[in-house]
Amino acid sequence: MRALTLAAAIAALTLAGCGRPQHSVLAQVRARGELRVVTLNLPTCYYLGAQGSEGLEFELAARFAQQLGVRLSMYPVANERDMQAELAAGHADIAAASLSDSPDWSGAGVPAAPYANIPQLVVYRRSGTRPRETLQLESARLAVRAGSPQERILEQLKRTVAPTLRWVETAPSSADPVEDVDSGGADYAITDAREFSFAHHLYPNVLVGFELPEERPVRWMVRRDAPQLLAQVNGFFRALQTSGELAQLVVDSSGDNRRFEYEESREFQTHVGDRLPQYRAWFEQAAARTGIDWRLLAAIGYQESKWDPRATSGDGAAGVMMLTADTAEALGIKNRRDPEQSIFAGARYLAQVRARVPPRIAEPDRTWLTIAAYNVGFGHLEDARILTQTDHQDPDSWSAVRAHLPWLAQERWYTRVKRGYARGWEPVQFVDRIQRFLTLLEWQPGEPASAPHVIAQHAASPRLTPARPAAGAPPGS
Repeated sequence: MRALTLAAAIAALTLAGCGRPQHSVLAQVRARGELRVVTLNLPTCYYLGAQGSEGLEFELAARFAQQLGVRLSMYPVANERDMQAELAAGHADIAAASLSDSPDWSGAGVPAAPYANIPQLVVYRRSGTRPRETLQLESARLAVRAGSPQERILEQLKRTVAPTLRWVETAPSSADPVEDVDSGGADYAITDAREFSFAHHLYPNVLVGFELPEERPVRWMVRRDAPQLLAQVNGFFRALQTSGELAQLVVDSSGDNRRFEYEESREFQTHVGDRLPQYRAWFEQAAARTGIDWRLLAAIGYQESKWDPRATSGDGAAGVMMLTADTAEALGIKNRRDPEQSIFAGARYLAQVRARVPPRIAEPDRTWLTIAAYNVGFGHLEDARILTQTDHQDPDSWSAVRAHLPWLAQERWYTRVKRGYARGWEPVQFVDRIQRFLTLLEWQPGEPASAPHVIAQHAASPRLTPARPAAGAPPGS
């Protein structure tokens, strides 16, 4: 009797509750002023760059939050299973990590419409036999990440066109399948085209054989109890596709299209004559204030913008020294396109970065470590130095750290450090180019040889005022 009474009470409360207005998830997001997005720390999704959060999914989520008129709270978890748990528990409103729909997501969220279709590549080692068709894979050692969308594609191929197809699963926490090919552990691997745009910088001996006939659709997952939010997401992507902005964002966030241009510059000598004279006095004045060789500042400015104050990048950086809006604000700069303001701000920022490099490190190593941190962020530089020391190498030596910076782009290493993934090859290339441009400036007729310390020992050490991180950026960057 007591049980019946309790059941009746619960039913009455339920009926009473049905008569009350229920706030949708979209209304809750707007009421709290925050969109919560769970993601993965991957180059194709979300990672901490030198001046804040980066990655295609971050850029998309930031735009969507702006459209809703709320701030973005974006945070990474370890794997897709954790993403599903966050979404199912209502801790996150959206899961965004270049996701494919699968039965694993059925209990956690509802798939939004695909916003892109990613080609699937079969890659091979340069010294091996190039594959040209699916049937060639049947007799080869084929690597694929366990539980990945690529493995599901192989399962479909096995059922349809290649019944004897076999493969070796790379554990999710182990090496990248592309690395297996590079090391000779596998003949071929299956990888996303977007993922390979980053991986080929690390494994230049791995080449593309051919594309599989089936592309992989990618999408966001939305909380199951949020149909209005789902409709907003789908409308957001339709508008981005119609305007062409989505296609441009995809290109800008790939591993092959960065604001730093690493190819040889045939224009350098021309610009020394027609552009540098306009800005040299400001570089020299900035050098006098910070103790940094003006030619080093000029070399950085050339690498960033080719001394063009109108230059912009896909991630919003602008001006001679390519400052982001957040960095410019932190440095008190009102107009990034004003070359004088940009040069002085860039010099101050470089001096601030240098002030964080341990004073015990001798020149020129301290200078090159400073330049690397200017490019990739001081936190990532520290992670690389820790990996260098773990590998029993000297963390105060630029040549030793240079060899370990690319490790920050390899999952088996960046998962062990505090700040996660970074485009570790970029600071290496950045420093190499700066050294080249600096040498060319030193070789100009009438120029005295540079001092042994390109950043003078008496350089100013101002109180550090770091750039404000973008939404969701982990602390300690």
